[in-house]
Amino acid sequence: MNSLKNYSIHPRSKKKIQFIIIHYTGMQSEIESLQKLSNAKSKVSCHYFIGRKGKIIKLVPDKNIAWHAGKSRWKSFRDLNENSIGIELANKGHEHGYQNFSPLQIKNLIKLCKKLKRQYSIKSENFLGHSDIAPLRKLDPGEKFPWKKLSKFKIGIWYSSLNKKLDVSRKKNLEALFFQNLYKIGYRYFNTRKRSKTDKKIIICFQQHYMPMQISGKIDKKTLEISHYLANRT
Repeated sequence: MNSLKNYSIHPRSKKKIQFIIIHYTGMQSEIESLQKLSNAKSKVSCHYFIGRKGKIIKLVPDKNIAWHAGKSRWKSFRDLNENSIGIELANKGHEHGYQNFSPLQIKNLIKLCKKLKRQYSIKSENFLGHSDIAPLRKLDPGEKFPWKKLSKFKIGIWYSSLNKKLDVSRKKNLEALFFQNLYKIGYRYFNTRKRSKTDKKIIICFQQHYMPMQISGKIDKKTLEISHYLANRT
């Protein structure tokens, strides 16, 4: 590791790259975001930056490990920097005036993701948001990110129809079933047998991704059904 860089200069093998993690910058301007992502002292970086007008800027070579995911978990993976490519979308984020992502941003993001998917044989379900892998501390890319649209290009997963056979009235512990489903999907940072005060953050991140118009932080019938569908989709 070179102290003059804000990413790991030691190259990784192509097989290591298994995930694409999507972020928003969460800063006031694109210039400010690029300065931080290019500054060795920031200790933060990403492979690609996409501006509001759709311009893609490559900041770190794919073969190098960028520092974008931080403390994170997904299935058996921990600290996903080593196994992922990070893409930052210019957006002020929840703290500074969360915006809709621009059509050009999403159009060029889809093109980039399709290219990376082919190049590294990345599974559809391995396109994730920062909040999916770090739900206790991150909200990006948030509820305005069009996961449903991207899923039509096999970038991320979605639900086509809910499982009508799931009779929630007969389930004694809906919370336990929900978190068992999430664990099967890949989410971590919770105990499937014991509830915690931080569980609400997990629910919110799941709803931001799959129920962007109905974020309550509570496990209702639809939330449970979507989790059940996604957990049993294969």
